[in-house]
Amino acid sequence: MTAPAIDAIMRTAPVIPVIVIEDIEHALPVAEALVAGGLKVLEVTLRTPCALDAIKLMKQVPGAIVGAGTVLNPRDLAAAIDAGSEFIVSPGLTPALGEAAVKADIPFLPGTANAADIMLGMDLGLSRFKFFPAEASGGIAALKAIAAPFGSARFCPTGGITLATAPTYLAFDPVLCVGGSWMLPKSAFDGSKVDTAAIEAAAAQAAALKA
Repeated sequence: MTAPAIDAIMRTAPVIPVIVIEDIEHALPVAEALVAGGLKVLEVTLRTPCALDAIKLMKQVPGAIVGAGTVLNPRDLAAAIDAGSEFIVSPGLTPALGEAAVKADIPFLPGTANAADIMLGMDLGLSRFKFFPAEASGGIAALKAIAAPFGSARFCPTGGITLATAPTYLAFDPVLCVGGSWMLPKSAFDGSKVDTAAIEAAAAQAAALKA
C-alpha cells in the first residue's frame, strides 16, 4: 500500500525538518533555505492557523516534498490532502485516523511510543512509524527495546533530537531518518525577516549526517 512511498520519502535525507510556521511570510524563505541546504522533505505541522496555506506555498519550491504533521483525525487528514500534502505525519495512531489514511492511499507516518501502537499500525498494513516523543520516551535505548520484536518496522524518531544526538539514532539500522527542528532556531526569525543563510547552513549540517 503506502509502504514503498513513505519508505522512499524517509530515505530522501537523514533529517526531516519539523516546521512550525507562525507567519505566512516565512513559508517560502524557510522552504527555500532548507531545500538549498539539502533537506527536501518538509513536515509542516498543523499547529498554526496559516499551516495549510504554508503547505500550498512551500510546494512551489523546486525539489521540495511537502507534507503535513500534527494530523490528529480524519478531518485534519482531509484538509491536509486538500492543501496538497504529499505525505502525512501524526503524533499518535488511532483506528479512525489510520483507516482514513490507508483509504486515502497517501504516504503515512503515524506516531508510536510503544509496542501496542506498532501492532495497531501493522494491523492496518503499515510498517513505517514515527517514534515520538523520542527523548521523553526513553531515547535510543527505549527504541531498540520496542523495535526488537518487529523486524519489518522502520522508524523516524522525533522529539527532543538535536544535531549532536541524531547520529546515535541514525546508527540504529531500523532508523531511516530522524525528525527535528534544531535547524530552525528562534534566533533565525526577526519579525518578518528570516535568516535564510543560518537555516541553510544548519540544514547542510543535518543533510551531511549519515543515515
